[in-house]
Amino acid sequence: MINTMKLSALILLVASAVAGAQTATKPATPSAAKPATHAASTTAAHPAATSAIKLPPGVPAVKARLQTAFSLRYQDIVIGTGADAAAHKMYSVHYTGWLASTGRKFDSSYDHPGPPLSDKDGKMVRDEKGQVQPGPPQPISFIQGTGRAIPGFDEGFTGMKVGGKRRLFIPWQMAYGELGREGPDAAHPGIPPKTDLIFDVELLDQKDFAMPANHPAMATPRPGSPAQPPHPQPAPQAQAQPAQPAQPQAQPAPSQPAQPQAQAQPAQPQGPQAQPK
Repeated sequence: MINTMKLSALILLVASAVAGAQTATKPATPSAAKPATHAASTTAAHPAATSAIKLPPGVPAVKARLQTAFSLRYQDIVIGTGADAAAHKMYSVHYTGWLASTGRKFDSSYDHPGPPLSDKDGKMVRDEKGQVQPGPPQPISFIQGTGRAIPGFDEGFTGMKVGGKRRLFIPWQMAYGELGREGPDAAHPGIPPKTDLIFDVELLDQKDFAMPANHPAMATPRPGSPAQPPHPQPAPQAQAQPAQPAQPQAQPAPSQPAQPQAQAQPAQPQGPQAQPK
């Protein structure tokens, strides 16, 4: 009898333990799995939600996927200690350029020696073989913002200081574009079409440069200001005044030098010749 009661109590304990375990695990399974699945599906269904651009008032929204065409990237190797690189200054820089796809160096200012060295008497210095000694490599100079350099190179100095060194990663759209650039010979094949470039640049110096008033980069009208060009046109009316030099042409009225034709009167000496008669 006692053994039967102990067996019954043991069965009840096991049954209650199994029931409790089932009760504890049931809520955890649906509540943990469903939210995770819902969050993943929401992110997949709306991938563009995180790339939306907040527009200012007055600019209508459009329904279109936001894309990126290209971008200029860089690494500051050495932070300069001089003045900040300013727009429309004449930069003096050293550079080395490689093709991003193959690593082939296509140009470097360090490969362009300077003018021959001269001694104190102005004579060119020669080595032991009698060959003229070239000067140290010369940096290049260009005016920023005038289109004399590829866009990625021209804009790549923004934010630098004089004395700084930077590595530029220039996409082909900001380099030589779809056509590339032909090289001078087989040993220097140039740059293939649609080629990304890598440049190491060093900003050595910058100085002011007086832009001509009629320089294209300065005279190009900005959007919304086409009325500016007509203003300079009144001045040409004043240029019409130089037509007054036509008056000096009227002064040829002193064409009275035709009177020197009256000097033909010296034909009167013929009168004396009549005297010999």
